[in-house]
Amino acid sequence: MAAVTQLQRQFIEYTTSLYKEGYLDDQFTQLQKLQDESNPDFVVEVVSLFFEDSEKLLNNLATALQQKTVDYKDIDSHVHQFKGSSSSIGALRVTNMCVHFRKFCEEKNLQGCLQCLQQVKHEYILVRSKLEALFRLEQQILQAGGSIPIME
Repeated sequence: MAAVTQLQRQFIEYTTSLYKEGYLDDQFTQLQKLQDESNPDFVVEVVSLFFEDSEKLLNNLATALQQKTVDYKDIDSHVHQFKGSSSSIGALRVTNMCVHFRKFCEEKNLQGCLQCLQQVKHEYILVRSKLEALFRLEQQILQAGGSIPIME
């Protein structure tokens, strides 16, 4: 049982650090609260959909920014969509980066947009790897016969 306790403590410390470092916000906590016995994979499923959408959106943005004539309205709508989906899972740093990105779209600033695309991609890759690590930790806890600690 000591192994489970150790893993649960690790889970709490890791999750806490994700909030402290601004990777996640309360929206992620809200998602976790929607998960129960009848829907044990809820968070993983929602976040996996976010990953799929994000990959598509990042590719669409990269393509849109490489056009001879850049359609800033089109780019802005992709960024707006990305902001919404990252906000819905509580990926705070991605959401905040999208806010900056939209300002550059308004200004029709190509250099700013290209820079923001790199930063959004960077923050997305970071939060994805952190969430994947969190889910692996959850799996280890469950496999060891423990339950996932509820974060307040």
